[in-house]
Amino acid sequence: MVKKRHFLFLSVFMAAFTIVRGQEIQIFTIEDFDLKGDVKVCLVSTDYGKEEYDFNKNGLLTKSVTRYNEADYDVVYYKYSKGDLLEKRAESYRNNTFDPSTSIAHFYEIDSTDNLTIQERIFSYDKQFLDQYIYGYDELDLASIERTNNDGTDITQVEHKKFKGENTVTYLLNDVPLKSIRTSTLKPTNKPAQRVVLTKEYLNGEESSAFEEVFSMDDKLMAQQEFEYNSELKNFEPTTRTTYEYDEKGMLIAETAKRGAGIIKKEYIYQYDNFEVGNWIKQIVTPDNTYTTRKITYYPADTKVVEE
Repeated sequence: MVKKRHFLFLSVFMAAFTIVRGQEIQIFTIEDFDLKGDVKVCLVSTDYGKEEYDFNKNGLLTKSVTRYNEADYDVVYYKYSKGDLLEKRAESYRNNTFDPSTSIAHFYEIDSTDNLTIQERIFSYDKQFLDQYIYGYDELDLASIERTNNDGTDITQVEHKKFKGENTVTYLLNDVPLKSIRTSTLKPTNKPAQRVVLTKEYLNGEESSAFEEVFSMDDKLMAQQEFEYNSELKNFEPTTRTTYEYDEKGMLIAETAKRGAGIIKKEYIYQYDNFEVGNWIKQIVTPDNTYTTRKITYYPADTKVVEE
């Protein structure tokens, strides 16, 4: 299963409820939340509500809570075995009452007898079958996703191609392209090498949008260029370009978005806790003057790692 790294603060509950064709199963760790060290619990206060993230001693996310107010909140539970995700339960509460009709359970079975196969079955809490996904892998990569529900079966093929140092992954639903991701390495003169990732989205098999991301070799997002597809000229036209700056700790301190003659710049200021790892506990964004605060609890130093 793939551990997907997210650049900025993410809402795990939304990710858990979104079934995206052509996406691999995601496992979240402390790194996805910009955390370091033996973090046990991270409580986050934002302008839209509060979030709580619980981690096991191995750094895997075991529970997330998104609170919109005192009476409305969502909870996601993750269950593992030896680092593999076995179960994910997403529960919805409104007016302090559990709502089974909008709560969903995901169950995973792993078969590595031959090439790796992962089965994902999805049910509502009122025991209604929703979807089944079978993820098939070749020796190294995801090769296919078979989706079955009450409407029938669809197969997403995942093609991997290498050409002149570029790796391209294309997702095709019943032979119709959904998305392509091309990864290459850029080596500018007298500058560090960079990884360039171009993602194209398709609608009904036709190109519709794209964005290009430039990463440093230590996986920091340095720039992102967005494109819109001009159906008359049959090409992509650049729109918004965003660049990112980091301090010596690797923390994001500024982002600048340019679209035409317009420029929007945000700067990030941090306050850190007193622990050795130095996680941030307050992030201030200017010129909006918005902020996010975090309360972090760590495991005791003598806590043993257990397999879950």
